Amino acid sequence: MPTRAYWQGQIRLALVSIPVEVYPATRSGAAISFHQIHEPTGKRIRYEKVAPGVGPVDRDEIIRGYEVSKDEYILLDDEEIEAAQVESRKTLDLVQFVEPSDIDVLYFEKPYFVVPADDLAEEAYGVLRDALRQTKRVGLGQLSVRGREQLVSLKPCGRGLILEVLRYADEVHKAQSYFKDISAKAGQEDLIELATTLIEKKTAPFKPEEFHDRYVDALHRLIEKKRKAGDGKRILEDVEGETDAKGSNVIDLMAALKKSVGGDHKPARKATKPKPAARKPAPRRKKA
Repeated sequence: MPTRAYWQGQIRLALVSIPVEVYPATRSGAAISFHQIHEPTGKRIRYEKVAPGVGPVDRDEIIRGYEVSKDEYILLDDEEIEAAQVESRKTLDLVQFVEPSDIDVLYFEKPYFVVPADDLAEEAYGVLRDALRQTKRVGLGQLSVRGREQLVSLKPCGRGLILEVLRYADEVHKAQSYFKDISAKAGQEDLIELATTLIEKKTAPFKPEEFHDRYVDALHRLIEKKRKAGDGKRILEDVEGETDAKGSNVIDLMAALKKSVGGDHKPARKATKPKPAARKPAPRRKKA
């Protein structure tokens, strides 16, 4: 368990208060970060704070500004920004309960583990967990952390509780604005049947450890090869990894689906009228 909690306080349900500690449930992936390097010397590129027509400026002279129009800013100092922050509260009030399906997947941002702060809190913690599980509901509230107020949900997870930070409505784009031009016409039944067969064939329990970021893995292999070669500038062309074929011809959807399911699935097709037999060409006469 991490030594430092993201938040410590009480979950309050009416007159019941439960001391808890909240810890991050995720961590940053194995992403690779690069620096910009001056190739002739191998020195790292550094950046200076500069103002147009002035040049480099001291950090003490920098203030934050909100742009209201082009090149026009409202200036705010640190004290003014801090005064506008929400006072951190140590209580998470569960003000509403909803069904899990009521919260669209677009609103979920980041999960956290919620654990009882001590042995005395464990009984009330277990009651809340089991009550949420039996009612199949998710609790909603607002959590004040580091001057910001976050919308959060609370739901059972195994023996514990999961808190998920949610996005506010103005942070989520409306799906309709992106999907409105997509045809609502249903696909062909035989194609849907083939696709359904393929989905059923590939259905299996989710095992996240079986998935890897192949791009990051390839970069690690490349960096290791260059390190062993002892030349940080030399380019190795034999980097292992699959490349996607580009510019390939578009193949028939039915043929692709049949091949995917093994070719042994023959969906019923609608009867079509037989085409008339082609006439044989008359034999050519020999010239006299």
